[in-house]
Amino acid sequence: VVAVPTTYSGSEMTTVYGLTEGGLKRTARDARVLPRTVIYDPELTLGLPAHTSAASGMNAIAHCVEALYARDANPITSLMAEEGIRALAAALPVLVRETRNLEARSDALYGAWLAGVALGSTGVALHHKLCHTLGGSFNLPHAETHAIVLPHAARYNRDAAPEAMARVARALGAEDAPTALYDLELKLDLETRLSAIGMRETDLERAAKIALESPYPNPRPVEYAGVLALLRAAYEGRRPEA
Repeated sequence: VVAVPTTYSGSEMTTVYGLTEGGLKRTARDARVLPRTVIYDPELTLGLPAHTSAASGMNAIAHCVEALYARDANPITSLMAEEGIRALAAALPVLVRETRNLEARSDALYGAWLAGVALGSTGVALHHKLCHTLGGSFNLPHAETHAIVLPHAARYNRDAAPEAMARVARALGAEDAPTALYDLELKLDLETRLSAIGMRETDLERAAKIALESPYPNPRPVEYAGVLALLRAAYEGRRPEA
């Protein structure tokens, strides 16, 4: 496979794939999923609308955030993840204002590559599990869901992963990672509420239960009450408390 990505998620640099069956999305890894060659050409992204550019870029930032507190993180993947956040956070506001800015789109592809390599080299945690649940079981759009959930997942894990959150905050030029991620969403004119992209309040409890069905590593224990509170905050679009 020769991949020519035209969004900024960075997923082309991972061995991860997802399959949705019976209303449940399951992910796995296989080296055969990884392309033999990836061609990054910013000119091929010029037609990507500002909204999709921003949402897919926030998806890549989510890859970086989870790579920083992954159980199998290492100094190299953490360097790449922090740099990926920095590059994307600098590029996305520019290309949203100036959709034909090739320098900004080049920087966004650079950040996406870093995000994909970081994610492909480490495991995922609560944030990705929730987004896969919301997409696979409730048919919410992938990139927008990542963007909305990320600040709240970061808030859930902030106190349990202080070093990772300090690196996220530093990459964003801020004091608090969850609030800075939320403010970046606002800056990119992205939706901040799950309720606005198709989530029903009556499904929040079921989503929390699905997310707890199989164990997975996460800096903070994954508990029903906390996950439900996270989902409710994302549903309402509340700014995480510093």
